[in-house]
Amino acid sequence: MSQPEQLPLSENSIITELEEAVRSGSSAKRVNTLRQVTNLFLHDGERLSEDQIKVFDNVLCMLVSRVETRARAELSKHLAPVDYAPVELIQQLARDDEISVAENVLMHSSRLTEHTLVEVAATKGQDHLMAISSRPHLTEAVTDIIVDRGERRVIRKLANNQTARFSETGYSGMMAHAEDDDELSEIIGLRIDLPIKHLRDLLRRATEAVRAKLMASAPPALQQEIKKILKAIADVARSDGGLIGRDFTLAEEAVKRMKGLNELNDAAIAFFAETRRFGEVSAALGLLNNVPTEMMAKVLEGPRTDIVLIPCRAAGLAWSVVAKILTHRPIKHAIDSDTLKLAERDYSRLSLDTAQRTLRFWMVHNKVEK
Repeated sequence: MSQPEQLPLSENSIITELEEAVRSGSSAKRVNTLRQVTNLFLHDGERLSEDQIKVFDNVLCMLVSRVETRARAELSKHLAPVDYAPVELIQQLARDDEISVAENVLMHSSRLTEHTLVEVAATKGQDHLMAISSRPHLTEAVTDIIVDRGERRVIRKLANNQTARFSETGYSGMMAHAEDDDELSEIIGLRIDLPIKHLRDLLRRATEAVRAKLMASAPPALQQEIKKILKAIADVARSDGGLIGRDFTLAEEAVKRMKGLNELNDAAIAFFAETRRFGEVSAALGLLNNVPTEMMAKVLEGPRTDIVLIPCRAAGLAWSVVAKILTHRPIKHAIDSDTLKLAERDYSRLSLDTAQRTLRFWMVHNKVEK
């Protein structure tokens, strides 16, 4: 019967030192031993079997938990690109709360499991999400979590990751993030894997500046698709540019996200109005007043200026924002200066209580005053 393969003498010696360092070594000794083992792996690790590596793995995991951040970060930097690095040690480094330790492993290690990536994405902070977002070949399970939890800089980094894969939920979430982010809209619009339905919706909501940049940057095949979609959007706008009957799902997701981040303010609503994104204006008024978005869309498209003032006052909007809504709202005949001045006077007289009671009346009777 054959004998099990033995570790070379130098490796046995290192293991002995490791065990001693874990049990009773000083901080300096533990760091020095850790460096010795790191060097061993970098020079000789490829010839070790998985069983041999597991021996190091078990002891290293205990040792790493007893050294300072700088030493852990150094280890992470050295082992992240190594295809034979100890598996459990890599998972431990990736879970480290210190981004200086976790970053290299999260970005580069081929030994990192999807289970660990999902766990870290779901539980750690934005710096960890940022590191994961630049990792190649991310799966839908990971990107779904990042899209849900990531802040703006993270989402932009993820959108720029051309090898990341997105589920339908992930793409919908990315589109919601792009509602108030022109830079993200441009990044998403240039992804070659973006489904046509999402490209169509992105272009429909995009500002003219974003549309122009996409046309200038897109490869020829995508340029043709963008031209086709923009023509279709223009044709629909000419025949029926209204809000009624529109799907407000993405607009509602966007304004809910903004409200959660305390970004759904006068400036944001004014921007939506100025860029004629009245799906978002409708969703914002609906959310702020706790009424259906469709009801607000009906108000914004209606013929009466005075009716528009009611949900605006109930939401506490400043007159400067209301003026932009009235000036740009999607109706056939633009408001004239005299009517706008009259509306400003009426708005100053309209009390918050009256506006809120009127909205409650509309909700109870399920109709907007004609």
